[in-house]
Amino acid sequence: MARTPAALSRAAVNASTALSRLSRLPGVNLPTSLLASSARGWRGSNVRVHQPQEVTEITLYEFEGCPFCRVVREVLTELDLDVHIRPCPAGGRVFREEAERLGGKQQFPLLVIEGEAPLYESADIIKRLYARYGNGRPAPSAAAMRRALAGSQAASLSRGLAGLRARPSRQPKQPLVLYSFESSPYSRMVRERLCELELPYRLKNFGKARATDIGPPFVRTRFFPDAPVDSRNRREMLAKTGRTQVPYLEDPNTGAAMFESRVINNYLESVYAL
Repeated sequence: MARTPAALSRAAVNASTALSRLSRLPGVNLPTSLLASSARGWRGSNVRVHQPQEVTEITLYEFEGCPFCRVVREVLTELDLDVHIRPCPAGGRVFREEAERLGGKQQFPLLVIEGEAPLYESADIIKRLYARYGNGRPAPSAAAMRRALAGSQAASLSRGLAGLRARPSRQPKQPLVLYSFESSPYSRMVRERLCELELPYRLKNFGKARATDIGPPFVRTRFFPDAPVDSRNRREMLAKTGRTQVPYLEDPNTGAAMFESRVINNYLESVYAL
C-alpha cells in the first residue's frame, strides 16, 4: 500500500529524532560533534576581521541543524560578530511566527539588521555581512558557497539532525548569554539544546584570534601562559573568570554562570525543559 505524504512526513520526523538521540549517546556524542566540525574543515574557528567594538544590531532567526544556517554562523564567528539568536526549530511556537511577520515567510536563516530590510538566503546574508562588517574583504565565491553547503549538509547528518525539532520548554524573561565559536564541538552540544528548547540567547563569538589560541585551554595555559589575548570577547571572559574557555553560559534570570557543555545542558534541562 502506498504511504500518504503525511505518513512519510511522520516517518521522516521519527527517523531524524532517532538519529539525533543516537548521535548523543554516551561515547558517541563527542565523536559525532568532532565529525561535524571536520566535515566543515573546522570553518568558524578563527577570526578573520576584528570588530573594534561589540555589534548589537544583528538578530538571526535560525535553527542549529540547518545546513544553510550553519554557513552563516561560521561567517559570524570569522567576522567577530555578536548576534541575538532566535531559535526556530521545526515545530517551534516561540519565534517562527515572529520571523514570518518580519520577513513574510517561515524560511531560515533570516537575518535582521536594525534599520535594514530582513534578508533571506544564506549566500545573500553572507554577502551583506561581508559588505557591512568585512573591512573590505570579499565574500566567498559562488563555487566556495556550493562547497560550503555540501560540507554543511554532511555536518548536519553526522549529528543525526540534532538541533532540528522543538521540545516543550519554559521561556526565560531575559535572553541567555552564550560564549561560543561555531566549530567548537562542545559549544555545538549546548547550541543544539538551546535551539530545541527555543531559548533565545545572545551569542558572543569566541573565535581564535592568533595561533596561541588554538587547542584546548590547558595547552595555552601550559605552553603560552604569557601570550597576549587579542579577541574582544576573550579579554572580556578572562576579566570575568580568569579563563578563556567555551562553552560558557550566563543566565541573567537566575544569576547562574557556568562552563562545560555537560553542566550547561543539565542546567538547561532542569530549569527550562518541560
